[in-house]
Amino acid sequence: MNLLEKLDSAAAARKALLPDGVGAFGIPIEEVYSATEARIGSRRVLLLGTNNYLGLTFAPECIQAAHEALDKEGTGTTGSRMANGSYYGHRALEKEFAEFYQCSSGIVFTTGYQANLGTISGLVGPGDTVLIDGDSHASIYDGCILSGADIIRFKHNDMVDMEKRLRRLGDRTETTLVIAEGIYSMLGDQAPLAEIVRLKKAYNCILLLDEAHSLGVLGKTGQGLVEHTGLLEEVDFITGTFSKSLCSIGGFCVSNHPQLEQLRYVSHPYIFTASPSPATIASTRAALQLLRTGSHLRTQLWNNCTQLYAQLREAGYHLGPDPGPVIAAIVDTPQQALLLWQKLLEHNIYVNLILPPAAPEGKSLVRCSVNAAHTTEQINYVGETFSKLYSLMS
Repeated sequence: MNLLEKLDSAAAARKALLPDGVGAFGIPIEEVYSATEARIGSRRVLLLGTNNYLGLTFAPECIQAAHEALDKEGTGTTGSRMANGSYYGHRALEKEFAEFYQCSSGIVFTTGYQANLGTISGLVGPGDTVLIDGDSHASIYDGCILSGADIIRFKHNDMVDMEKRLRRLGDRTETTLVIAEGIYSMLGDQAPLAEIVRLKKAYNCILLLDEAHSLGVLGKTGQGLVEHTGLLEEVDFITGTFSKSLCSIGGFCVSNHPQLEQLRYVSHPYIFTASPSPATIASTRAALQLLRTGSHLRTQLWNNCTQLYAQLREAGYHLGPDPGPVIAAIVDTPQQALLLWQKLLEHNIYVNLILPPAAPEGKSLVRCSVNAAHTTEQINYVGETFSKLYSLMS
């Protein structure tokens, strides 16, 4: 099989799951009306398939900041952070993230994906070990592969399995990086951070926590799982993204380890990528301020999350273990998931369809992403529609 035939095989596998004419992935959004509504084809739909957790995509403060940056600094930096791409805003945002997490330093990356690629591949290399949760995001897996370190997976959120693998490493735990996520993107469940910290300290490892889906969502000020659990000082490195609660694009890493600054000189995803545009940085800085003072947004978000989770559970759906901004209906077959996804779209509700191998344990998911801008009426309509369609699962 040659290189192109490998792609043909992937296309054939996708076609076997999706009938002709069904485009469930990369579906075009023709117009966006607000943080909760858009047009797909001729349909005005409710958006339950974005990661806009705090509903800030149309926040006037963010839009104004982006406009001003465009006017003052143009459309892009046209260079990497190591060349000409470190403007005042980039450095200011790094300081603001470090201050937000009470850390000594921070680094801004061009995407959240690159934040994990750059941090992981900069921290570990050949001869080192990374111990990761089996349900880790693709950016974590790819960062581990890029690093050349030995990769060991433990069963999802299984601390017994994690400790068994640490024990087997023996003295190698001193050169082991443990990686977990604040909220996992498939089922919306949280890492058992207290237990992970206990094991990290017992076996003398370094711990990296990806707060991509928990930033803005958990904690009094929105720091994420580290604040929610009171374990901020126990985590060595924190990564995250701008593309969810901050409604932009980019990523970051913060730490109290002075060695973080050396990543600027060894991390290829940082060195060889053009830096974020001035407008992106400006809107992110404005959004970070709204996030820090947005307790009312988090309250509304969690009201929406608990309401929809309760409605779907009452209807009989198999869900993740806890309510949160990611609420996934777990179904047995891709065909059931596709049918449910199609029927929801016919009722003007856009959600995410996730099929194997992306979904864990060979299951298929119909995943909702809830945000603070959804009204009670909108959440009720989504819950009632899911209830009406539950018979499709039998």
